[in-house]
Amino acid sequence: MNSQVPQGYQQTEAGVIPDDWEVVKMADIASFFKGKGISKKDISDDGIECIRYGELYTKYDEKIQNIASKTNLPIDQLFLSKKNDILIPASGETAIDLATASCVLKDNVALGGDINIIRSMQNGIYLSYYLNTVARNRIAKLAQGVSVIHLYSSHLKTLSISLPSKPEQQKIADILTIWDKVIEKQSALITQKQQLKNGLMQQLFSQQVRFKADGSDFPDWKEEKLGEIGKISMCKRILKKETNETKGVPFYKIGTFGKKTNAFISKELYEQYVEKYSFPKKGDILISAAGTIGRIVIYDGNPGYFQDSNIVWIDNNEDVILNSFLAYCYTRVNWQTENTTIPRLYNNILREVKIPLPLKLEQAKIANLLTLADDEISKLEQELNALKSQKKGLMQKLLTGQIRVTIN
Repeated sequence: MNSQVPQGYQQTEAGVIPDDWEVVKMADIASFFKGKGISKKDISDDGIECIRYGELYTKYDEKIQNIASKTNLPIDQLFLSKKNDILIPASGETAIDLATASCVLKDNVALGGDINIIRSMQNGIYLSYYLNTVARNRIAKLAQGVSVIHLYSSHLKTLSISLPSKPEQQKIADILTIWDKVIEKQSALITQKQQLKNGLMQQLFSQQVRFKADGSDFPDWKEEKLGEIGKISMCKRILKKETNETKGVPFYKIGTFGKKTNAFISKELYEQYVEKYSFPKKGDILISAAGTIGRIVIYDGNPGYFQDSNIVWIDNNEDVILNSFLAYCYTRVNWQTENTTIPRLYNNILREVKIPLPLKLEQAKIANLLTLADDEISKLEQELNALKSQKKGLMQKLLTGQIRVTIN
């Protein structure tokens, strides 16, 4: 036996697994089918429950119990599910995205085209977890294509997987389902808190709810133009030849604004431009002026460079209280763009945008209250991420037999 393989385990083409687990080809334990086309126009308010292939990416995880869509197509034009069927997209943008398995837990759900359907007597929930975790990279390697990637049933039939006994499959599925329920509960709590915060913002910015100034009323809010509050600023333009894809200071284009970027400029060029040209200060609110207009990011002060006139900010002489207030106020602005082929939020438009402003003390009270709500949501999101990370680690160990479950 290989000294690196622990006692009681075996090295197989599906990885290191317990001696009492078996390795099988998917073709040996399952039948394979393809769904029938259900287009967007075929979705209706009533009719037969249905799943379209795009929803496997956006709406569902390893288990599908509550169906989001319905269709009124005739039943003889549909392919209907059997409880325990496993669904995997047959086409997508990347190979790794295709390795997305979901077990449908209901009979007679219409399954759309471009869906691989795996029908097995094994535990479908266990298999979905396994395919999404242990076998994900191997599934991705089976996919073919360039601009559009395809995954065919003939590919999936060749996949080797490891199987414990059916009682152990069930126990593993039950344990991971408990974790999913905790994660769903945490996600629902975050949604509830976000809705409460949105309702609070509605009341505060419509002035249905007002703070008091030492027991007396604050004066009425006054509208001011952004051009009167501060100067519209932007970074110097960076040319494509000045960027690279591997190292340096992150360069945020409009497509990566507020997200992880895959473009960089040299540290030397960054330092040269920051010293010589306009650059946001920590706490400034960056606004997207193209693409999805009006997205905002509060600049955290970390080294980073922003795409010329597509990302702008209001330079208001380091007025921290005003910035905090505006960060919430901007989320309620209906940004109007110039009527051009490519919509843009030009500087002359930005300068004329009117913002209702209370006195600075009331600005601070509003911003502080909403910041408390944001901090609570952020803490809940951190807890959610920790739960997901813990589940991921546990799932990997359960599905490879590194942690064994007790069967009663």
